[in-house]
Amino acid sequence: MTDKVAVVTGSNKGIGYGIVTELCRRGVGTVYLTARDIHRGHSAVEKLKRDGLNPKFHQLDITDTRSVEKFANHLKEKHGGLDILINNAATIQQNITKTTYEEAKHVIDVNYKSLFIIEKYLFPILKENARVINISSDLGHISNLKNNYWLNRLSKDDIEVQDIDDFIDWFLSSVKNGTLKEEDFAVTPYLAYRVSKIAVCALTRVQYRKVDRNIAINTLHPGFVKTDMTQNNGFMTVEQSCKAPVYLALDCDQSVKGKFIWFDKSERDWTDRNMDLLCTDKETVEKYVAQLISKS
Repeated sequence: MTDKVAVVTGSNKGIGYGIVTELCRRGVGTVYLTARDIHRGHSAVEKLKRDGLNPKFHQLDITDTRSVEKFANHLKEKHGGLDILINNAATIQQNITKTTYEEAKHVIDVNYKSLFIIEKYLFPILKENARVINISSDLGHISNLKNNYWLNRLSKDDIEVQDIDDFIDWFLSSVKNGTLKEEDFAVTPYLAYRVSKIAVCALTRVQYRKVDRNIAINTLHPGFVKTDMTQNNGFMTVEQSCKAPVYLALDCDQSVKGKFIWFDKSERDWTDRNMDLLCTDKETVEKYVAQLISKS
């Protein structure tokens, strides 16, 4: 275990920070805590060092091609590549119930389109039998969709990137033109985030078919976690949420590929459009949204 190199994006706080902590505790030899903000990244590393752990820090802005390329070159020169890549960095829209074009585009650029930059520069240096975990959400399960055309197109076995990009373009155009239909979705709070995470899950199903060197790529719902992103609402702590991603990174069988994994380490069928999920329970969502609004 000690010779493995792990990278966790967006890990100066929240779930990413918890994952870095757990990987260090599990004895992974080199664990990179990454952050867009250098000061915050160094502060997070120093905090872990005071706890007796020894992660490394590298600046990384997943939306900046030059930043990702620079980090990839560092990993290749210093370590010859990497064994574990956890794509955790993400953002969420600030307005819970209203979806604007500008904010929706930003959320999708960060959560979905950045993965293509990561794929371009970090996938080539993944070592044989490496593992990639794309952190998603129950909000990214396909049951969040109700539009039959997109349900059929995104759930097909031979899905390609073009299918996902067309879905994203349809959504953004609908927002921009004011033609968005609420009935196309199970619920609409945090809609841009939901769409971005649906796209992440769909992309994982494309990536695992295309990557070689026996690399395992999976998507994970880490649970409803108390973090800044959820305004400290949730039913899980950061410490609890990091167990499943570290399980995927270190413990599960290498044959597990292209799957949607739940926070309890179980496998769920991402293509099951009728799956009963908390995120599509209208009454639960309405109560949660009302609670968030009351805090703002």
